[in-house]
Amino acid sequence: MSCSLARLLVLAAVLAVAAPPAAAQNRTLVVGSSATYPPFAYETPARQIAGFDVDVIQAIAAKAGFTVRLVNTPFTGVFAALNNGDLDLIISGVTITDRRRQSYDFSAPYFEARQLIAVPASSTVRTLQDLSGKKVGVVTGSTADDVASRTFGKTSPNIRRFDTTPLIMAELVAGGVDAAIGDNGVIAYRVQEHKALKTVSDPAFPKEYFGIVVKQGNTALRDRVNAGLAAIVADGSYARIYRTWFKTDPPALPKP
Repeated sequence: MSCSLARLLVLAAVLAVAAPPAAAQNRTLVVGSSATYPPFAYETPARQIAGFDVDVIQAIAAKAGFTVRLVNTPFTGVFAALNNGDLDLIISGVTITDRRRQSYDFSAPYFEARQLIAVPASSTVRTLQDLSGKKVGVVTGSTADDVASRTFGKTSPNIRRFDTTPLIMAELVAGGVDAAIGDNGVIAYRVQEHKALKTVSDPAFPKEYFGIVVKQGNTALRDRVNAGLAAIVADGSYARIYRTWFKTDPPALPKP
């Protein structure tokens, strides 16, 4: 065997080991989303998951060349499912924070968000600080949970934690809490269903962004997601999806 042929065979063997099989590259990716979070994700009567997040990840997948399967996963367990390998991605209104970046990788932002307070229509609350000493409902592990914990103390008995946004809103309607805090899109959507409630926007709440979550270190998948997101922003697909769900034009998203 010639030296050149031997080198070619060695190179071919190395490439065969280094390159993942096509089936692995193109397999359907499992995406976790808590389908109790309209208009971002909710379950239809036919038990299909629909919503803004669903439309966005499906459009990204089409542009990036992969397929997705949505799995309804409670928010309280979605990160553990990603770490265990049961999920490849999370799209569930997850706010990008420095604390979460220590444990997970995020796509570029796909939604601009702020926290919003829901209170009874007769309430005089105008700011987060006005809720001091009052019972406040939040979703466990959410940005609202972080905000309330920083403001009132993580162990404050006045912070009431629930698994989903519908539960904190039901508790507010029933009078079990004095206020509910959550992401603006969801809280505003839920308040529309209850004439006895109103929203309060505290200007002190910082601007935040939602990102698609991948397991830490999976930069190849993160980059594919970012490429798909950039493509749907560039061709106008993202704006069309946004207008469908929020009836207004989207704000400009920051670049990665």
